[in-house]
Amino acid sequence: MITLSVKDLKKRIGKKEIIKGIDIELYEGEVFGFLGPNGAGKTTTIRMLTGLIRPTSGSISICGYDLQTDFTKAMMHLGCIVENPELYPFLSGYDNLVHFARMIPGFRNERLREVIDLVGLSERIHDKVKTYSLGMRQRLGIAQALLGKPKVLILDEPTNGLDPAGIREMRQFIRELAKNEGLSVLVSSHLLSEIQLLCDRVAIISKGAVIQTDTVQALLSSQERMIWRVEPFQQAKEILGTFTEVQEAEDSLITEFDSDKAGLWSRELVNSGVRIIEMNRRLPALEDLFLELTGGDRIE
Repeated sequence: MITLSVKDLKKRIGKKEIIKGIDIELYEGEVFGFLGPNGAGKTTTIRMLTGLIRPTSGSISICGYDLQTDFTKAMMHLGCIVENPELYPFLSGYDNLVHFARMIPGFRNERLREVIDLVGLSERIHDKVKTYSLGMRQRLGIAQALLGKPKVLILDEPTNGLDPAGIREMRQFIRELAKNEGLSVLVSSHLLSEIQLLCDRVAIISKGAVIQTDTVQALLSSQERMIWRVEPFQQAKEILGTFTEVQEAEDSLITEFDSDKAGLWSRELVNSGVRIIEMNRRLPALEDLFLELTGGDRIE
């Protein structure tokens, strides 16, 4: 089931087109990563998705409701934390949630206990927020975003500032939310390794346009390479070069990986007197792919 649909989304400020026709879809129960270098338009897109700014053109639909024509109904299905959760530090976690719950029409108090248990804050919920760790504040912010039982949850840099243990805990927590609650979670993050571990699919945005969207595995598999350590080096390079493009990397040769042809290439090398010291398949890190697709642009 598609829970969030974005079609040909554009944003122009003055004469400059900031967002250039973005198309993305989120499905129920998935974690979707949103990556982009500095100035790519990632934050602008999130602000349009959450109704904070209006798009110049295009459409945003949340659970079938158009954000522009059915704003209230669309927003009933959306929870979000843009940048940092806004909380009252001198109130308890519980009182913070009560305060925000009052803004939701027809809210039932049982939902308070549900979200408190869901985010794992039962033991500390009556302590003042100023005593919370950063990870606990993030969890309380997510609890706030979940009060209205949304179908789509948008988290902007949810692991920002957390230590390695906190990042791992948050990653597991987000995965469980998507799986157990059937939520579609859109995660914006600058930690590429975390996106690789956390997300089912990823959209890479550069200069206001999404340049590629796919599952993490499919994106990486498309860039899979074969590493060859061979002697004599130059002779092997010439032989492999008759079959495919070859790159040099220190004491190795790099070619595309083709399971159907790797055996043929290795036999040609051996028959020509080349000694194969090592053959390895290498799946690139998401960071390598990101830098290749964006021309080396830096991430936010």
